[in-house]
This record gives sequence, C-alpha cells and structure tokens, in this order.
Amino acid sequence: MREYVLASSSPRRKELLQQIGMSFTTVTSRKEEVTHKTNPEEIVAELSKIKAEDVFSQGNTKKVVIGADTIVVFKGEIMGKPKDEKDAFSMLKKLQGNVHQVYTGVTVYYTQDNKEEYFSFTEKTDVECYPISDEEIWEYILTKEPMDKAGAYGIQGCFAAYIKGINGEYNNVVGLPIGRLVFELKKRNLW
Repeated sequence: MREYVLASSSPRRKELLQQIGMSFTTVTSRKEEVTHKTNPEEIVAELSKIKAEDVFSQGNTKKVVIGADTIVVFKGEIMGKPKDEKDAFSMLKKLQGNVHQVYTGVTVYYTQDNKEEYFSFTEKTDVECYPISDEEIWEYILTKEPMDKAGAYGIQGCFAAYIKGINGEYNNVVGLPIGRLVFELKKRNLW
C-alpha cells in the first residue's frame, strides 16, 4: 500500500483528497517559493516542484509526495493571495463580469526501483463571473473568505453566488485537479 504525503497546509486540498478516500499525511514545505518564470503554466509547475521536492527530501523518500500551487490570471495579470482588503477589492473588481483563468501545477515525487522520480503537470480552467456591485464585493470581503485564496475568492464558498460558468475541471479552481491527479498516478502504478 502506497503512503501519500500532501506537501501543503491548504484545507481545501486536504478536503479534496479526503473526498476521494485517499489516506495521507500533510507536511508543509519550508523552502521559500521563488520563481523567475512569467508564463502561468511554468510558474505553477515550478512552485509545485519546489514544494514537493522539499517535502520529499525531509525524510519522505519512501512515500508519494504531492505538491501543488494555484494562481489566478486575468488578462495576463497574475493574482496571488491578496495582501489586504483593498488588494482583495481590486482583484474582485477586475474579475467581476469577466472570464479569467485558474492554473494549478502539480508535482509528484516518489521512489521507483530505488530511484528518485518525479512528474509534473498543469491544469487550466476558465471561470466566468457575473457582474458584481462594489457593495457586494465589500460584503464578500467582510466574510474574510477571500484573504487566503488566489484571486481573492473561493469558488466552493460564498463566492459561488457570482460564478456564471466554468470550462475545465471544477476542482482545479478549488486548488487541486483531483481527476487529473488520479489519472496520472494510475498511469505510473502509484494509485
């Protein structure tokens, strides 16, 4: 039986893995997440690799370590977690009434035949928001929900009221493309 480690403290990623019945432990990466990449897919791939590689090297070489990173992109602008409420408002103001992209990079480290191996993939989902008034944006910010989320919103929370539609994997927007992860693990006999 494989032992899995989630290289993340994200409660949403934990919930997604629990939802599919995966038994795992969590270990947070201690390495600084820095990238000089500018392409969204390359950014999330590199940051997920930093996390997974660090946790794998922390004595988890006999386990399957899963690292992930998610960003929101609107018209080429990368939106991470908001610095403060004003930053959250600015992000949400741009997203309202428009289509944006959510990118998640996933890297999996494991040992096969006494050899360290890893693979990475990225997933993109288009998300369209209904128009939202300034008052509604501030009401949402007051819930504190946006403050620890890329793009300043959680599709699985109160912000669901403003989602017009998505094109791609829903769970990717939550923070981990579960369907693709399981598919990739199965391809390598890691599931």
